[in-house]
Amino acid sequence: MATSDKTIITVEATVNAPVEKVWEAWSSPEHIVKWNSASDDWHTTKAENDLRTGGAFSSRMEAKDGSFGFDFGGVYDEVKEHELITYTLGDERKVEIHFKDLGGKTLVTESFDAEGTNPVEMQRSGWQAIMDSFKKYTESL
Repeated sequence: MATSDKTIITVEATVNAPVEKVWEAWSSPEHIVKWNSASDDWHTTKAENDLRTGGAFSSRMEAKDGSFGFDFGGVYDEVKEHELITYTLGDERKVEIHFKDLGGKTLVTESFDAEGTNPVEMQRSGWQAIMDSFKKYTESL
């Protein structure tokens, strides 16, 4: 197996909710559009999700002032309910999300291949901000 120079970034949060509730909030489009943003001046205007191995997902993220937006999507490589989601993004980067049941709480750990355009710390802080938004939203349900 060849080695690569890829940088893997990991973000995580412990959500004060059972894994079933966390999984539902993470994977249901009606929830995704409510938490999938890194800051208050961004939002996800639409989300589609076919959560199964080989299924596809997509979401549209936009600045609330309409100045910028982009599509985010990929295809699921592996889905183990309440445990693991792996997928490949449209640019071939890999993402892996683990859900660990902590008895009424859930540790969500997300690792992803860094892209080459933006600084690693900027990517880490952006994905962590989205994870923090997810935690806050899910705990409010």
